[in-house]
Amino acid sequence: MKKMTFGLAVLCVALFAGPALAHFGMLIPDTDELTQEKRTVALTLSFSHPFEGQGMELEKPAAFFVAVDNDQRVDLLSTLKETKVMGHLAWKTAFTPKAPGLYTFVFDPVPYKEDAENNYIRHITKVVIDAYGEGENWNVPLGLDTEIVPLTRPFGNYAGNVFQGVVLVGGQPAPYTRVEVEFYNKDGKRQAPNERMVTQEVLCDGQGVFTFACPWKGWWGFAGLNTAEKPYEGRELEMGAVIWVEMQ
Repeated sequence: MKKMTFGLAVLCVALFAGPALAHFGMLIPDTDELTQEKRTVALTLSFSHPFEGQGMELEKPAAFFVAVDNDQRVDLLSTLKETKVMGHLAWKTAFTPKAPGLYTFVFDPVPYKEDAENNYIRHITKVVIDAYGEGENWNVPLGLDTEIVPLTRPFGNYAGNVFQGVVLVGGQPAPYTRVEVEFYNKDGKRQAPNERMVTQEVLCDGQGVFTFACPWKGWWGFAGLNTAEKPYEGRELEMGAVIWVEMQ
């Protein structure tokens, strides 16, 4: 039998992550859709291990904004109020759009010092909200240092749907990027049979594209992980492109 090429392998094989407790920037709204009956979205920002329900301190982000129809940016940093998520410092706010459209919320954290890995972690995290059924052009990059651009609509999905995206670094596709995937086990009802099942892992193909099927209802986080070219305060800097998507 001929050997399967590496490119085909990463398209066809999903790998389970070895270590548990993957880090995720979390930006969780109370809805992925705004309507005449629900006009305001509440959002919670945190830094956590979402499946196992273990939180970490999230310093007030360096930046937090909403991009309206992938264009106009509204600075929301001053709207953040302290809260607790999983017993640790987190942030919350609420936002009411002035018009129908696509609203992409983004926070860029102060790098988190992770002594266990002798590095710093910077997860640029986003979530997309559809307001009044007018959310279009959801596959447009925002020009972030690193980001996941969805190839599957990032809202209005059934549980069991496939989510597909492309990881960009510096605006360019990042081939063979490792993407960690984790379910936000908010109520703690889900139990992994063993540690390797807590965090799922897939590789992008040669064009930076990854694919994952989400089996359960709820919020799923996708983190495309790369290493910054320059260290941060003498340590390696993990650059995470994170997006959250709800399956219904």
